[in-house]
Amino acid sequence: MFDIGFGELLMIAMIALVVLGPERLPKAARTLGTLLRRMREGWESVRAEVEREIEAEELKQKLKEAQDFMQQGGREIEESVREGTEKVRRAAESVRDSLDTEAPAPPPAPRADGGDDHER
Repeated sequence: MFDIGFGELLMIAMIALVVLGPERLPKAARTLGTLLRRMREGWESVRAEVEREIEAEELKQKLKEAQDFMQQGGREIEESVREGTEKVRRAAESVRDSLDTEAPAPPPAPRADGGDDHER
């Protein structure tokens, strides 16, 4: 901020003593201290508010990135499920086609003695 050394502060104090006099100088110093404290507190309040706003913006950005990531992951899972379903469907069609092309097995021939196929 300002680069004020000890010598400069001493010079300001001497001028204030001469201008204000010894009876009004302590009250003026207290008033100046109070004003400086209020200014510092106001500045700290503004700085804290700006920092909160920046943190809120960063949090919003991170939330948006997380949502985008989750949506992308959901799309990838959906695509993977579709691919798996398509593979199963093709495999089922392949099995069905292979069963359709095979000749059905002939029914069992009746026994010559006229009995059942089951032995008792």
